Amino acid sequence: MFFLTILLFSYLQMSHQIQKTTANGKEMLSNPRLMSVQRTLNVVMNQNVSLSCHSDSGSPPVTYTLFKHNQKVSTLNRPDLTPALFNLTINSASDVGEYKCKAENKASSDGKYSNSLNFTLIEPISKPVLSSPTSQAKKGQNVTLSCLSENGSLPITYVFFKGKQNISPPVKMHKREAAVIFLYISSSSDFGTYKCRAGNSFRNNTKYSNSFNFTVAEKLKSTRSSTGLTSPVNAEDAESYVIYTEIEPVTSEEYVNFPIIRREDEKAEKAACPTVYSTVFTGD
Repeated sequence: MFFLTILLFSYLQMSHQIQKTTANGKEMLSNPRLMSVQRTLNVVMNQNVSLSCHSDSGSPPVTYTLFKHNQKVSTLNRPDLTPALFNLTINSASDVGEYKCKAENKASSDGKYSNSLNFTLIEPISKPVLSSPTSQAKKGQNVTLSCLSENGSLPITYVFFKGKQNISPPVKMHKREAAVIFLYISSSSDFGTYKCRAGNSFRNNTKYSNSFNFTVAEKLKSTRSSTGLTSPVNAEDAESYVIYTEIEPVTSEEYVNFPIIRREDEKAEKAACPTVYSTVFTGD
């Protein structure tokens, strides 16, 4: 039994060797390995990159061919088993497709193919824009802030600030969509200056947005004129009316001039529309 096991093992080794060696004594190539010399697949526009293609075993000489999306890019011949180096320049987004290489020798007429590599094009981000659906707020109100960079490779990470203090954990967006946070206006200190920061994998490239401030939304004060009309009024309900404006409280002895607006029919008849002086009383 032991003898049969030895014979079987020897037969398998011999079969493997026969498969690797042709009649002319040339050894078939192993599958080549394709690697990035830069040790990273993240690239920027106009960057020079190098790809290494290498078969660890097989009889030289070896012919290496680089393909991108099954289209031949370049061919290099090596008299020995040293790696073939393919130098490329990333000129456009189409240069970051799938790459493979093929190794051939006299014993491997069909060639052996390598693993595939895909570059990722990294673009710098544009200055983000910070905005909100409303610019006015009051205490006790919920508001939102949105931050978006229109350009730059994804994903983009956003951080929100009030003054110099960050008010949110990093928000990573994998789509070209704005990062949104919700705020609660609880005190006057919440009406400060807000900003956001955006960054991606492009090295040393973070940018800050415009500043954004919420203004206090105050209730309008009503005023009453001596004619008995409460402002604002409907122009359809009166022959003439005052332009509503918010004024500081005055005493009953002080007077304020208000311009009078003519109705359209009065303009047509060229009716006189003098300036009216009225005593202003402030309401509660």
